[in-house]
Amino acid sequence: MSLETLGWNGQWQELFEARIFKGLVPARVVGEHRSHYRIATEVAELSAGTTGRLRNTAAQRSDLPGVGDFVAVSLSEGDGPATIEAVLPRTSALIRKASGTPEPQLLAANVDVVFIVTAQGGDFNLPRMKRYLALVQQSGAAPVIVVNKSDLGDKIVALSGAIDGIGPEVPTHAIGARAGDGLHVLEQYFQGNRTVAFVGSSGVGKSTLTNKLLGRDAQATQEVRGHDGRGRHTTTFRQLLVRPQGGAIVDTPGLRGLELWNTDDANERDFDDIERLAMQCRFRNCGHVIEPGCAVRSAVAQGDLEAERLADYIAHSSGSGRTAR
Repeated sequence: MSLETLGWNGQWQELFEARIFKGLVPARVVGEHRSHYRIATEVAELSAGTTGRLRNTAAQRSDLPGVGDFVAVSLSEGDGPATIEAVLPRTSALIRKASGTPEPQLLAANVDVVFIVTAQGGDFNLPRMKRYLALVQQSGAAPVIVVNKSDLGDKIVALSGAIDGIGPEVPTHAIGARAGDGLHVLEQYFQGNRTVAFVGSSGVGKSTLTNKLLGRDAQATQEVRGHDGRGRHTTTFRQLLVRPQGGAIVDTPGLRGLELWNTDDANERDFDDIERLAMQCRFRNCGHVIEPGCAVRSAVAQGDLEAERLADYIAHSSGSGRTAR
């Protein structure tokens, strides 16, 4: 593995040299854990920490290093971990509002293309797809919609038509990751050692797709649940994986909830799906907490709406001084 296979090129080299990082070497963050990072330099993959200065000068959580970042690193003379001294400016950044906090959370940096992976059956949710599409469009990366598990039924044409309605200009591909059906059309997005990130809910087949496109079993996978057709969560942390045939993949854990970060008035638009459901509630002033006949809570119980997202909606409604309905 070399930095070039990780997406490093002449432009990155010029940027690195212009910043006069004396005694430092370039690297890319390929893994993020609670206590440390994994980075790849020109010659090795290493554990790394960050300097106190970098942590103290970060204006917000998303300014700290994340998977996909190109960084300037100080190497240890012994067996100790490397130290990330600086983060190079990003060409793109997938950022969402962190769950349970007002902080932005970086999902991946410097990705060229994002596969928004969904699936037939119980995992398909059109309002959620709209939020994923907005997330990618704000990031600076190019969105591509991938509808997985086309081998589970004959509804793929109808699903593709519904998806075209929310992003008619966005490429959409139907695949069967487990059987390898249709994967050849995805190869074009990796040309030129480009980095492709995968986002989507738990169980839509991102790990299976990752393994197929890597040509090896890098990620654990689980069978679809028989009683509702939903997949099971497998990926537990973000990481960047290099493909032997060129390009890299950033696989992310499934997101139970997704609230956009960089939107001016998107909070109102972002809850359109809940507002539509609320119109079906038995009571016009339903608070979606304990009231009988609540269509919103019913959608949560059926798995069509994330409970965390409903909690965010109720909190937003309270904070804006209006009644959740």
